[in-house]
Amino acid sequence: MTLKTIVVVATCLIGVSSVAQAQQASPPPNTCETDPAFKAFDFWVGEWTVKARTNGQHAGTNKISVVEGGCALREEWTNTQGGTGQSLNYYNPGTKKWRQIWVSAGAGGYSIDYDGGFEDGAMKMEGTIYYYAQGTTAPFRGTWTPQADGSVRQFFEQYNSEAQEWQVWFDGLYERAK
Repeated sequence: MTLKTIVVVATCLIGVSSVAQAQQASPPPNTCETDPAFKAFDFWVGEWTVKARTNGQHAGTNKISVVEGGCALREEWTNTQGGTGQSLNYYNPGTKKWRQIWVSAGAGGYSIDYDGGFEDGAMKMEGTIYYYAQGTTAPFRGTWTPQADGSVRQFFEQYNSEAQEWQVWFDGLYERAK
């Protein structure tokens, strides 16, 4: 190799190295922070006191946090008896739907997996609830409706195949914790 070839090769390697370093130094922008679709469920973010709408009794507390740079919401529920549950909620740009995966050890353990989106002024999801101890599943749906006073109504229904109708599973009012 001639000295000129060595200089050209070295210059190319330095240039490639500089480009690689520049690419590593500048991560791509976080779409979750800029795309409004990722913000559709933000009305639920916060610390909440939850009451049953049927009788106004305290049902528990819930904390909803923005996680992973705005790409997901994490739910941490505790009921008045100390039972807990958690969910991860995220927007999937491929399906253009929000999805919630809920898991709780309460009542022998159960999970809910459903998806949907914000429509008619509310977040609406449909999917399946799975009861571990019984080994049964049922269609399940949830609606979160922001209220004018800043509270949120959470309304869940489970389909009863014997009665062939949707039945109320939980109807709660979320009020900001003081």
